[in-house]
Amino acid sequence: MLQTAQNQLTNTGRSAGVIHTPTAAGNPVQDAKPGTFYQRARSYSTHPETDPPRYVRNLAKTGIDAFKDLYWLDVGLDHRVRYELRNNDLRRDRITTDHPVLLRTRAYVGIREILDPLRLVVEFEDARRYHGKFPKDNRDWNEFELIQTYGELYFRGALGQDDLGNHRPIRIRGGRMAWEALDRRLLGNNQWRNTTNNFEGFRVTLGQEANDWEIDGWGMQLVIRLIDEFDRRNKSQWFYGAIGHWRKWSEVVTLQPYYMGLMQDDKGGTQAKREIHSPALRAYGVLPGTEIDFDLSTVYQFGRDNGQKKAAWAYFLEFGHTFQQLSWKPRISAFYGFVSGDRDPNYNVNNRFERFFGFARPWSADDYFVPENIKAPKIRLEFQPHTDLRIDGGYNGFWLASKTDRFNNLLNGRGGNRDRTGNSGDFLGHAIDLRAIYKLTSHVNATVGYSRWFNGEFVKNRQLATLGETASGSNFFYVEVSVSAFK
Repeated sequence: MLQTAQNQLTNTGRSAGVIHTPTAAGNPVQDAKPGTFYQRARSYSTHPETDPPRYVRNLAKTGIDAFKDLYWLDVGLDHRVRYELRNNDLRRDRITTDHPVLLRTRAYVGIREILDPLRLVVEFEDARRYHGKFPKDNRDWNEFELIQTYGELYFRGALGQDDLGNHRPIRIRGGRMAWEALDRRLLGNNQWRNTTNNFEGFRVTLGQEANDWEIDGWGMQLVIRLIDEFDRRNKSQWFYGAIGHWRKWSEVVTLQPYYMGLMQDDKGGTQAKREIHSPALRAYGVLPGTEIDFDLSTVYQFGRDNGQKKAAWAYFLEFGHTFQQLSWKPRISAFYGFVSGDRDPNYNVNNRFERFFGFARPWSADDYFVPENIKAPKIRLEFQPHTDLRIDGGYNGFWLASKTDRFNNLLNGRGGNRDRTGNSGDFLGHAIDLRAIYKLTSHVNATVGYSRWFNGEFVKNRQLATLGETASGSNFFYVEVSVSAFK
């Protein structure tokens, strides 16, 4: 979502950093409402979905008199419809124009406080695609499915309080869960896509977002999205990890060291045996005395992958400047992302980066890319000309990190997406995109977007080799309307 000054935590009389509640003498009041150490990153489209999701409201806070005593009940109902015009979609195995209509309905019920320490959550989703030319797939279809069903033990003050008076809770969750973390590149539930990433297992969180430190750990098995059956977990795979959040210096920088790992057995010789370890560090903030923001990450991966040694890496760099003195609060930013690909298909070391379960769309408005074998410089502009209107757009270029490895999503992810000789080149193409988000009413939001993609040499060569034809590029236009039951 567009980052504007409205999203930033700023108070008159203090720097853009930790929120305090001062007395007349300027000292924090111990019994006043606590502030927060949390600072939201200004980087483009890196903000995780809230917990509970954005469409959910506590009934006691809806302003409806009949619900004013239901402080213990969180509910939400949301419906989204999106029309897409996809001309020469690179992800498909034929060159054509498609006009799909995507529908998604979600409902949420959460019980908290009244049964503490026990809390419960159930979230339902129904996702479908109509009027498209291609067969059903689990990116768009997941009918009548429970995407979250978990119990939580919540201990509010188990770890005391931070310096601002915020309680440090312990949360222990078990069951089916969907959530996003960090910048969403490696762990996201994918709000853009019609269907949702989710997992079954356990999650333990020490502290909360407002604290100066927080630790989040999990051990999960991916839920396999089945089109015509109820979803089930992948018993042959474990995804686990831990994220640390250090916010003590958040006026300048927030640090997020983390580790993710993937263990997969060979399932009786029917799939690759894998053991991937991925330590990483993210740092974001605002340079003191300026409006220059930064978001920097580096990731390294090692282990074993289908009998090969794993050695892969990635880094992401973004710098931006927000013009606070201008009424539209424009932000201009530059981004560069590098994600390794396999250097030599004949060598016993696999350099292809494991993308885990991240949110792919911020790489391109067309949803063409995932964080794998890519070099991507970008320039973006974001602004808010009206309280209810946000606009962003940008220019993006894309190259293969290794020209002997694949472009994952090209040609439906099949064999034509790789040239092991490297003779197809490494330039994938470039694109321009524009998006406007308008709040029609307190319950209804509308989004209109357009992207023009220009094919590079690699895409043209692979389409010619696989399909016998190619195109100069592709067009993607969409209109999306979402309706929520509560303001």
